Amino acid sequence: MDTLQSVALAAGLAWGSGIRLYAVLFLAGLMARLGYVELPHTLSLLIHPAVLGASGFMFFIEFFADKVPGFDTLWDAAHTFIRIPAGALLAALALADQDPALILAAAILGGALTSAVHLTKAGSRALINTSPEPVSNWTASFGEEALLLGGLWTAFVHPLYFFAGLAIFLLVAAWLLPKIWRGLRGVWRRLQSTLSRQRP
Repeated sequence: MDTLQSVALAAGLAWGSGIRLYAVLFLAGLMARLGYVELPHTLSLLIHPAVLGASGFMFFIEFFADKVPGFDTLWDAAHTFIRIPAGALLAALALADQDPALILAAAILGGALTSAVHLTKAGSRALINTSPEPVSNWTASFGEEALLLGGLWTAFVHPLYFFAGLAIFLLVAAWLLPKIWRGLRGVWRRLQSTLSRQRP
C-alpha cells in the first residue's frame, strides 16, 4: 500500500467513524477478509472473527437505533466520547508504518476530522428530530449509510476521488455547522419559553 492509499485510508476511516463507527469497523474488516481490499498489518485486527462479531453486532444495533427519532440524538450524544477517539486511533493505525511524526499528525487530524463529521451529523439529526414525522429521520439515516458505503469504498479504490469528495463534504459542513448551531439555539430558546409559560 503506497503513501497516497495509506493517507486516503486514514482519512476515510476517520471520516466514516464520525458517521457510523461500528459500520466502518465491520465493513473494513469484512472487505479485507473477503479479499476485496488490502489493510495495513496494523489494522489486521479488524479481520479477526471476534472483532468482526463485536463490530457486526454493534453495527446491527446502531442500524436500528439510528432510525428512532429522539433516541438517535441520545445515541449520537453518548457516542461523542467513542467516535472521536476511535477515529483518531484508526487514522494513526492506518499510518503506523510511517514516521512517528506522521502517525501523531494522523491522530491529530483524524480526531479533528471525526469531530467535524460527528458534530455535523449529530447536529443535523437533532434539528431533523424537531419535525414530528419520522420519514425525514429515516431518509437522513439511510442517506448517511449510502454516503458511508460509497465514501469508504472510494477511499479504498480511488483515493484521489475520495479526497475531492472529502473536500466538498468539508466545505458543505463548514457552511452547515453555523446554521445547525443557530437552529439548535432557536429550538432551545423556544423550549425554555414554553417551559417558563407552563410554570405556575
